[in-house]
Amino acid sequence: GARLLQEGRVSIVSFTLGASVISLPLLTSSFTEQTLLAAAPGRIALVFFIAALNGLLLLLYKAQLYQVAIRASFLGFAFGCGLLLSITQSPWKPFGWYVCSLSFFHYSEYLVTAMNNPRSLSIDSFLLNHSLEYTLAALSSWVEFTIETTIYPDLKQITWLSVIGLIMVLFGEVLRKCAMLTAGSNFNHIVQNEKSDSHTLVTSGVYSWFRHPSYVGWFYWSIGTQVLLCNPLCLVGYTLASWRFFSERIEEEEFSLIHFFGENYLEYKKKVPTGLPFIKGVKMEP
Repeated sequence: GARLLQEGRVSIVSFTLGASVISLPLLTSSFTEQTLLAAAPGRIALVFFIAALNGLLLLLYKAQLYQVAIRASFLGFAFGCGLLLSITQSPWKPFGWYVCSLSFFHYSEYLVTAMNNPRSLSIDSFLLNHSLEYTLAALSSWVEFTIETTIYPDLKQITWLSVIGLIMVLFGEVLRKCAMLTAGSNFNHIVQNEKSDSHTLVTSGVYSWFRHPSYVGWFYWSIGTQVLLCNPLCLVGYTLASWRFFSERIEEEEFSLIHFFGENYLEYKKKVPTGLPFIKGVKMEP
């Protein structure tokens, strides 16, 4: 227990250290917010910052704690760079919002797991190695944004649309974390096929709105990132892929939940929707 609490604290310190990259423009008066990430002096400063940060983490932490620290600091560094990018007036401004959203999502998955269900905490709780499909989806959105920014930068300047996407991302993030916190030790990143002694059916809070609020949150967070980026191709692709993934995931999970809780879950299923459009969950024979 103490070791897991220590890992949570190490992650907070490391994320904060990584995010301190936002102080570089303040420390170096020759930088402007536009040139920090683009001009040669800015890139050199970033290289020195990364090297110094990694050296500090190597001095402070060993073995498992270093593995936690390096991931958390990387996400903090990405969050800080996203903030710097988001205060520019370039076509890449929405990408800064996106980087902040993406890095905070992955870090908060680890932190909330550390607070909520430390027994299931591991390096995988950052979800950085979620799946090959997830990685390819992220890469495709970056490629689309880069190509469209180069060819048609005005497409990325639809501020009202990016703001709607950011609102969707924030809604999804808050809903998912509320679901994780409400479920407590019942929440796990891996679908459970065997019922543990502490496993209870949670129907209160956000679970009284939707049967699968964490999936609803992730669904709208995922789609919101592409609305934020004004990525028309990936918006369609993400919507279809996310819908299919959660449709299959919910069906798999509900088989286990019916096995665990029987009639109690069936009654809950009748009263509360999944929360996702056109997804009813596992079908029961009459």
